[in-house]
Amino acid sequence: MRLTGEAKLLRIFVGERDKVAHQPLYEVLVHRAKAAGLAGTTVLRGVEGFGAESIIHKAKLLELSEDLPFVIEIVDSEEKITAFLKTVDELFEAANCGGLVTLERVEIVKYTHSKK
Repeated sequence: MRLTGEAKLLRIFVGERDKVAHQPLYEVLVHRAKAAGLAGTTVLRGVEGFGAESIIHKAKLLELSEDLPFVIEIVDSEEKITAFLKTVDELFEAANCGGLVTLERVEIVKYTHSKK
């Protein structure tokens, strides 16, 4: 797959506890993005954050973290990202969770696979 030029960045903010059928929502999103043929997905685990409920979630040195923020980033063509938004809505509904979804215009400078 080759991507260059203008594209869209879909950024999805969820909590660590958000689940769909006992599977973490962020994992389900990654697998659905792959199945949809999107160019790639990255999941970032936050060390601290808060959302609409204003509860701060924080990774603590001596305690297990609880419900840390996760950010899923997906970059692809506007058409593919727009089509995937329906899946995102369905998964948020299935997880019965809150979250944030943003969409940005980006320019792809380089997108390649390894030469191995």
